[in-house]
Amino acid sequence: MTIKYSRESKNPSKACKAQGVDLRVHYKNTYEVGQAIKGMTLSTAKKYLQDVCEKKRCIVFRKYRGCAGRTPQAKEFKATQGRWPVKSCKVVLGLLRNAEANAEFKNLDAEKMFVEHVQVNAAQQGRRRTYRAHGRIGPYMNCPCHVEMILSEKEEAVEKAAEDVAPKKFTRRQFAKLKLKVGGDKESSGLSDLVARRVA
Repeated sequence: MTIKYSRESKNPSKACKAQGVDLRVHYKNTYEVGQAIKGMTLSTAKKYLQDVCEKKRCIVFRKYRGCAGRTPQAKEFKATQGRWPVKSCKVVLGLLRNAEANAEFKNLDAEKMFVEHVQVNAAQQGRRRTYRAHGRIGPYMNCPCHVEMILSEKEEAVEKAAEDVAPKKFTRRQFAKLKLKVGGDKESSGLSDLVARRVA
């Protein structure tokens, strides 16, 4: 069964994928982890998530930030609210290692790989029950998620070749306006000659 990704890489031959389905980690925490590593190189993302697991750095909460505490570790990212979702970080770290193995299988350079695309979607909730007062039963749901990511090699910058600049062409109306602007001054007569030559 082939699983469809929400998007494809710009250069599929230089990219690798990894995906996790129905992962038993909180959707909101995992979403923030995914947003935090988007655009990072593979080695930087792995080091960052390991630091979060050791509580040395934090994951900034930007979207789902209700009741999230403030920490000075968030100043690194010019924010105030952050947390340390260790379980989500370990799951995403495992997906990064999986993607790295896929890159090596395709003979890609793992040192040049960066996280091009990360998407976290809410999965179907798991249903359990909790027992309330007076013999009632309440829902006790969990919020798993699907994660997909695409890593690709950074393209080397190539300088653009110098192009020959074609002489500018004027319409009759533009030429008439230029004539009016130039006037009959001696200093600007050289410009009017140049314009006349180009039109001719």
